[in-house]
Amino acid sequence: MRFFDRTAEIASLREIREMAKDNAQFTVVTGRRRIGKTSLVWKAYEDEPFLYFFVTRKAEGDLCEDYQLEIENKLGFPTMGRAEHFADVFEFLMKFSAEHPITLFIDEFQEFFRVNKSVYSEIQRIWDIYSPKSRMNLVVCGSIYSMMSKIFKDKKEPLYNRQTRFMTVRPFSTTVLKEILAEYHPGYKAEDLLALYSFTGGVAKYVQLLVDAGATTMEKMLDHIVKADSIFISEGKASLIEEFGKDYGVYFSILSAISRGKTSRSEIENAVGREIGGYLTRLENEYEVIAKKQPLFEKSSTKNVRYSIDDNFFTFWFRFIYKYSYMLEIENYESVRTIINRDYETFSGMMLERYFRRMMIDRQAYTRIGGWWNRKGENEIDIVAENELDNEATFFEVKRKAENIDLETLKSKAGAFMRATGKFNGYAISYKGLSMDDM
Repeated sequence: MRFFDRTAEIASLREIREMAKDNAQFTVVTGRRRIGKTSLVWKAYEDEPFLYFFVTRKAEGDLCEDYQLEIENKLGFPTMGRAEHFADVFEFLMKFSAEHPITLFIDEFQEFFRVNKSVYSEIQRIWDIYSPKSRMNLVVCGSIYSMMSKIFKDKKEPLYNRQTRFMTVRPFSTTVLKEILAEYHPGYKAEDLLALYSFTGGVAKYVQLLVDAGATTMEKMLDHIVKADSIFISEGKASLIEEFGKDYGVYFSILSAISRGKTSRSEIENAVGREIGGYLTRLENEYEVIAKKQPLFEKSSTKNVRYSIDDNFFTFWFRFIYKYSYMLEIENYESVRTIINRDYETFSGMMLERYFRRMMIDRQAYTRIGGWWNRKGENEIDIVAENELDNEATFFEVKRKAENIDLETLKSKAGAFMRATGKFNGYAISYKGLSMDDM
């Protein structure tokens, strides 16, 4: 699959490179695993040579030897005698950049924790000394999001707030997913687009794996995902175990419960069989895997709370792969496929609502977007969108099939919303149905 999108990010990285020719720049590129952080930086700087340091778990001296070879190959001259410490290499480059602007890209930056944690203190010391005169364009990224956040956002860490830019790489938008399918599967159906969004959430690597395999229809996607040699089967564990550490079993149980529709704290605790307050907080704020949702205009921060997995792929993985891993262990792929087909309409209906919310956010036509439900669960509105600049609000009902949309019932629920919240008085109110026909 060719490189898609990221126009704004590439422009930003190139602008930073130009700024670094006058003043040193320190950019942190973050985002979940497989989102395309490394590919983005390579694409942005493909027009000029740059230094690429990849941090692996081996002796610091061996890493330095690799980095010195990279410097000699790219800059065309030997650096120094064998360096045993990264600080020596970094200090050399900071001094060098005072006269010769350079870009240094350090990938898997969080792995220095395992190589030698003092590297971060040394980088801070050297950066503070030399950056006023340096013309270094330093870009670092890492695949373990929680560790990258800790390095730069924890006040106790030496590199706290040393970055000059913090860039988060997001999944592909709904528009880009349509562009990809239009190129690789002209004449695609809405079901194919919904499946691509549901299974990948727009995560670049997952989209690429499916497209490169020719899996551009819903049926072919499932064939590729649920089979003996599929990377998707082990991907959930591969992506999350390092994030969660030794307590991953508890986190997996919580995420599995949420994926099965247990969305309140009490429901999740009953499913898991233990108190989970601290785990929920870390999943939301530290790992950013789940989101705490409340009805629009809910006054209490603790009442009427629902939890959801924010990532589409993890939602799918916990709902079908993790839950039925015992079938996959005995290579009963056909039974898992049958279960997915059986439950797919319900699962994809939920994803369709998420798709339209994402589409509305991408279009930036509203100032507030959310959902609403009352505490008894008698009235629930899929999407409420407000444009406070024009005093307009729209209530949406989302269904896979247009014929199942009931606007009269939606109007009744909207009335309950306005009575309960007291909002949108004097607004122009409209009611709309959204189905797969509107994707």
